[in-house]
Amino acid sequence: MTDFKTLIAADKGQKARTIQILDVFNFEDWLKDQPDSVRSLVTAYKFVANPESYLLLPVTGGKVDKDSSEQGDFTVVAGVRNHKAMEPWDLVKLGGKLPEGQYRLAGASAKDGLFGWLIPQHQFERYKEIENKQGPSVLLVKDEIAQVDEAVRQAEATALVRDMVNTPAADMGPDKLEDIVEKLSETHDADLKVTRGDTLEKNFPMIHGVGKAAMREHAPRLIELKWGKSDHPKIAIIGKGVTFDSGGLSMKSPAGMLIMKKDMGGAAHAIALAKLVMEAKLPVQLHLLIPAVENSVDGNALRPGDVLNSRQGLTVEIGNTDAEGRLVLGDALTLAGEDEPELMIDFATLTGAARIALGPDLPALFCNDDDMAAGLLESGDEQDDPLWRMPLWSRYEYRLKSAIADTNNVATGSFAGCITAALFLEKFVPGDVAWAHFDTYAWRPASKSGRPKG
Repeated sequence: MTDFKTLIAADKGQKARTIQILDVFNFEDWLKDQPDSVRSLVTAYKFVANPESYLLLPVTGGKVDKDSSEQGDFTVVAGVRNHKAMEPWDLVKLGGKLPEGQYRLAGASAKDGLFGWLIPQHQFERYKEIENKQGPSVLLVKDEIAQVDEAVRQAEATALVRDMVNTPAADMGPDKLEDIVEKLSETHDADLKVTRGDTLEKNFPMIHGVGKAAMREHAPRLIELKWGKSDHPKIAIIGKGVTFDSGGLSMKSPAGMLIMKKDMGGAAHAIALAKLVMEAKLPVQLHLLIPAVENSVDGNALRPGDVLNSRQGLTVEIGNTDAEGRLVLGDALTLAGEDEPELMIDFATLTGAARIALGPDLPALFCNDDDMAAGLLESGDEQDDPLWRMPLWSRYEYRLKSAIADTNNVATGSFAGCITAALFLEKFVPGDVAWAHFDTYAWRPASKSGRPKG
């Protein structure tokens, strides 16, 4: 894991290169004050301070006084959306891209842009050494030092999600998810409970049903972590932990299986969020639940047409074994609800329909509480990490009807697939509990600054 703590340091006047933050509104005023040599370079490179653009400029006048705190080989001018209000991703083009060394911002506060400086300096290196790897870029800060710890925590959590999802299923099975949660429990003095293998069948029959085909090599399990003081409000965080999804007997195509190591992306998000909650010592009782399975094929694999019991008591006809995530989440959501939390959040790489509707960059949010949904949407906009609320449209519930069981796990036909999946999950959520469901892709098909493919 990248040591993010070393990438931001207290500014004590040490030598560093200067970064001038500009936007398209103050760019012309800045340019007027520059010498002819600088204006010529800026014009030649067509730099106009657009967001996520930057330019290296020679220090005006050549030599720098030996007592100066500036490092004299070059300075940086960088464009952002608003130079008066830094945003989380504003520095993402600079961190990890600028030549190795120390930098300080001139005339701007970095406090809201620290995450963007840190995260692009993380790379996934478990299986391959990065050629020509860029040395560390260190940002010097003064007034922002109080925000450094929070930015480091967020970068570490994000890197954890990325590393978990990028790791192939052979090295990130249900047992490895358990190991990661166990280490978290040890670090934060939390309680850990794991229900494994055939012991799931009685109380968590849907988790058992999905995972039983991989029982011998990758036994299914429900991983639970509890942390916090008994007089604090209860929150539950649930993550879909399907460590590889073949589709089961309703098997995916080779192309459809190619990135199915990412099907535990919901679990990765949930684990990282729980880590942040505990590190920040939030005044809550945390209940983290990870149903961890591999959706595989064997002689005892779940079949289309089978009927499963559920912890909640509903019987579920299996219309498609490739709609397994909602099954394992159903049992986990039921258990979480039995603890009577004030808030439940789940993360899941649940449906291709959400990707068709919203693409890979915009997670679908389903929520049964308007105030909670409004808060999540507002926070997403503030952090430049947007969500899009989709409807829990109850009139589509008829599409989940089964002739022989209480419900089917899939809808008839292809319409409104992410909505009917969310409606299936809602059956396992107590009606008086505020609940948010994130149908997320957990994958980038193409790279963007600070957000590599994967």
